[in-house]
Amino acid sequence: MFTPQTDRIKTLANKNPKVIEDLENIFDNTSCVYIDFGNVVHWQDRLGWHICLKRLKQLLDSFDTIKNINFYYGTLEDNQESEEMSKSIKKYRYNLITKWVKKIKKSIDTTSIEISSPSLLKGFIRKILLDKLKVETIEMLNNELKDLNKKGILFLEDQKCNFDVELGMDILTNDKEGDINNFILWSGDSDFAFPIQELLKHGKKVVIFSTSRKSSTELAETKAQIFDIRKIKTFICWKREMTEK
Repeated sequence: MFTPQTDRIKTLANKNPKVIEDLENIFDNTSCVYIDFGNVVHWQDRLGWHICLKRLKQLLDSFDTIKNINFYYGTLEDNQESEEMSKSIKKYRYNLITKWVKKIKKSIDTTSIEISSPSLLKGFIRKILLDKLKVETIEMLNNELKDLNKKGILFLEDQKCNFDVELGMDILTNDKEGDINNFILWSGDSDFAFPIQELLKHGKKVVIFSTSRKSSTELAETKAQIFDIRKIKTFICWKREMTEK
């Protein structure tokens, strides 16, 4: 049942009854929402607007069939912005699942490589593309790395943190426990195709919240319903980005 949690949501709901009807159909039974924020955050550049965590939570809380909202977010150690983000997630009463972001140093030291060698570039360019590059291009890129070396830069720092295992296990555990009927996934990651297929085999409803053409082919092939989050922009975007019809 939909019960607006704020006057703003009530006003928007009256202006967008079809959107609310669609959401009521999605949340028509006991539901759990899984937000893979490391995947979702990159949608914002494509959308041209930002997701407000407070407004999103208010919208989801307006549906009393939603029993839990899991929020998967990697915290960057000794980073105030990241730690403040974790605090905000807790403040708005999402169920935060977090771990430290791994920092990985990758060498770009060209001292011991031939100028035409792709060995260093393998750490940054996928083999399928690297194999197609001309020798001249590889030499040009290695020369760029040499220039960085001359400036004293011998390593680049990469960051890695994904929740494929944690999110997949939570989905399958909730499925096994049997108290959730509708599984709502905010992600376009192909790694979730298997748990989604298992849910569908068990007769569960699965809805993927994503953006147009941002869900992987593997997810599309599961035949799970896909809901475009642009439909709920006015409900969940930052206040200064809000445009009402």
